[in-house]
Amino acid sequence: MFDDVLAELKQRRGEFNEQRHVPRDFVDRLKELGIYRASTPAKFGGDPLPPATFLDMIERISVVDGSTGWVASFGSSLVYLAALPRETQATMYRDGPDVVFAGGLFPVQPATPTERGYLVNGHWKFASGCVAADLLGVGIGGDESSAGKPRTAVLPPDQVEIVRDWDVVGMRGTGSFDLVVRDVEVAREWTFIRGGEPTIDEPLYRYPALAYASQVLAVVGAGVARAALDHAEEVGAGYAGVTGAPKLADRPYYRAEIAAAEASLRSARAWFYEVTGQAWETVLAGDPVSDESNAHLRLASAHLARTSSDVVGRLVEISGTAPIFTQHPLQRLLGDALVPKQHAFLGPQMYDSAGAVLMGLPPTSPGFR
Repeated sequence: MFDDVLAELKQRRGEFNEQRHVPRDFVDRLKELGIYRASTPAKFGGDPLPPATFLDMIERISVVDGSTGWVASFGSSLVYLAALPRETQATMYRDGPDVVFAGGLFPVQPATPTERGYLVNGHWKFASGCVAADLLGVGIGGDESSAGKPRTAVLPPDQVEIVRDWDVVGMRGTGSFDLVVRDVEVAREWTFIRGGEPTIDEPLYRYPALAYASQVLAVVGAGVARAALDHAEEVGAGYAGVTGAPKLADRPYYRAEIAAAEASLRSARAWFYEVTGQAWETVLAGDPVSDESNAHLRLASAHLARTSSDVVGRLVEISGTAPIFTQHPLQRLLGDALVPKQHAFLGPQMYDSAGAVLMGLPPTSPGFR
């Protein structure tokens, strides 16, 4: 079935790019693959997957289309919702374990406390996959009960306005539209602290939630870079420039750069999956993931995102004038590869935080652990 879904995606990715979002009917196809039950608690009928298994699925989707891989990656976001009260989760999963959650969490907006919870108003950015979501989250300020940490308020889609202002050069099909909420009271039990202590005790919810959130995005970049390399290697032997110069594959610099790009991507990817497996084995052994191990997860993710983007950029540089045309495959892949690297979870500040932790100092970025 996975191959059938990927074949359909290959036929429809242009449609998704044009309309700027992955439609509900294809999200339903992703549900059939188990993407949206992969982080649902087994207690509620889910099939929580080991992180490496889920990451591999997202990478395979992203090779075909980065935007769809990005949207599918948020199948992991239900690990956040494991911090909701058990009764709330039981309600959330009462119609089945395949729940699509999307969030526009920033900028965090103040919310007025009420007797039941919070009166929510505001405008939030970057709600990837919101058009086909079953539940939407928005970021609100913290209070004494959250030790000042921001909360996420969970709402049904009919209480949220989607502003379709997503006009970008990378990950255009993610539908990362804005969310607007006006005077909606959200019960306290439908709010949670992102990365907060889970109320469900299953292995996946003992894996570092914020590290996992960075990993699922980084691996999208890896899939995009793999697609770019596959393209460059396939066309290299057959492409001849208009000047009559040798075919790309007959040029030593092209061959050497392809080899170097393969080595860079495969090395970064191997380390990424290595530290993922190590952390998961720690969880399965019943031990907490250490600060150092968490730092390696965050660092490997940032490194994979940066390496993936660099690989695609280098391939564009060596491919002559062909990639300057807007419809050239490498143009789309170049924009898509840039997005993970630019994400707050994967930016250059992650290197500083990881380096600090590895030397026994506190992380320098909020939300690192």
